[in-house]
Amino acid sequence: MNRSEWFTEQHSGAGSAFSLKIKQKLHEEQSEFQHLEIYETETFGNLMVIDGCTMVSTRDNFFYHEMMSHPALFTHPDPKRVWIIGGGDCGTLREVLKHPSVEQAVQIDIDERVTRLAEIYFPELCESNNDPRADLKFIDGIKWVKDAEPNSVDIIIVDSTDPVGPALGLFSKEFYHDCFNCLSENGMVVQQSESALYHLKLIGEMRDAMSATGFKHLQTLFFPQCLYPSGWWSATIASKGDLGKFRELDSANKQFDTTYYNADIHKAALAQPEFVKKAFNLK
Repeated sequence: MNRSEWFTEQHSGAGSAFSLKIKQKLHEEQSEFQHLEIYETETFGNLMVIDGCTMVSTRDNFFYHEMMSHPALFTHPDPKRVWIIGGGDCGTLREVLKHPSVEQAVQIDIDERVTRLAEIYFPELCESNNDPRADLKFIDGIKWVKDAEPNSVDIIIVDSTDPVGPALGLFSKEFYHDCFNCLSENGMVVQQSESALYHLKLIGEMRDAMSATGFKHLQTLFFPQCLYPSGWWSATIASKGDLGKFRELDSANKQFDTTYYNADIHKAALAQPEFVKKAFNLK
């Protein structure tokens, strides 16, 4: 097989790689912030690659977008104001706006080109961009949070790339401190937290930093995502309020469609493997 027919992302630290067979390259550019590529694949639809790393595909994006949004929104008692830091492909924004309680969803991504390419190659992810509750801003999300007034937002979703380059500051203690300061009484931040199989140390450092900045309640949820390293991904929620229960009845009777998320999946995602319990001293 001609190797040029495959896109491969190597994970050198883990000694593994993930490949997709491609039909053609649809687009390539260097934005002000990062290198962007779009491919048409044989079995995963369109694929967006940023700085050589797979970001989103037509076929499997629903795992990530649904699990980054619905668990937090069904855990908060009454989410009205949501900010999405990053999320330029707009899939998380679409899921957030499925919740009728949400009155405002602000998406803050520093690179407008990600969104403009998503509108062309992933239009299904952008179908809520013109919702009157949506506000798309192409500015520095770290500065946006830092400058925000107290009690500005109920949920902050950090839908970022890996902790390198423009996204590095989104994994810092300073950023979590600023999140804590602008969140409402039961406010929470949910952040993609990489793979427990490959990045357990990073998840532990994130949880420690979140705790150190005042968040007393933490949850790390697990879900499949074959496009990302190891095929097993996570999101970590840090909350001012109790995370012991979610609005299970509301989740079970949700008035919108999902592909992966439901109340049973929510409960299953909260189960902690033994090696995770030991790493984080969980009971």
